[in-house]
Amino acid sequence: MAKAVNVQSVMKALPHLLNLPSKSFWIDYDDEADVLYVSFEKPQNADNSTMEDDAIIHYRKGEVVGITVLDASKRK
Repeated sequence: MAKAVNVQSVMKALPHLLNLPSKSFWIDYDDEADVLYVSFEKPQNADNSTMEDDAIIHYRKGEVVGITVLDASKRK
């Protein structure tokens, strides 16, 4: 069964989503691991990654191609 969509939360997020580095992006959430994956390129093919504030930033040729957020549900 699909979860109900909180439309107000999506609307609040819109300014942030529109400022992302790419107009196309993919979001996946693993609720068991509590990890959110944001990809700006499919496939990411990252050549470097850094850990910043419980997030792993993935780069290709110096450009951000994805973000992995650990303990995502705790970041409200």
